[in-house]
Amino acid sequence: MLSKKTIHAHFLDIINKSIARIQTALNELKDSGANETKSTAGDKHETALAMIQIEQANMRTQLTDALEKKTILEKLNPNTTSETIRFGSLVTTDKNTLYISAALGKQIIEGQEIIAISPHAPLGEKLIGQTANTTINVNGNPFHIKFVS
Repeated sequence: MLSKKTIHAHFLDIINKSIARIQTALNELKDSGANETKSTAGDKHETALAMIQIEQANMRTQLTDALEKKTILEKLNPNTTSETIRFGSLVTTDKNTLYISAALGKQIIEGQEIIAISPHAPLGEKLIGQTANTTINVNGNPFHIKFVS
């Protein structure tokens, strides 16, 4: 089984790469906008500039979201363990392995599927406070908790 430290580092690496990609895209859009302001093509120019501004706004929203997720991950200490599921727990159920952290989705890490979910997601909320050898139901689906770290 993977260590929580390895899983945490993987998700932190993913979010750092995402932040870098978004910042690069924002810089490219900034350059495109600067080039577009040099143009004097009338309506086409204004439309192109508006599209660039919309894309910049979308990218800034994505960047804010990614930075918030990074902050969440940085608050966690992957070396701590607990028998009770809490923020930062690694939980193995009969269906999947979950990292209760930030909503970062599913990743394959060293051949194992790990899903990073928010403690505020419906499944996350049901898991918080539970222990191993417990079964919870989320939307009519039972999840048997096998292991907590």
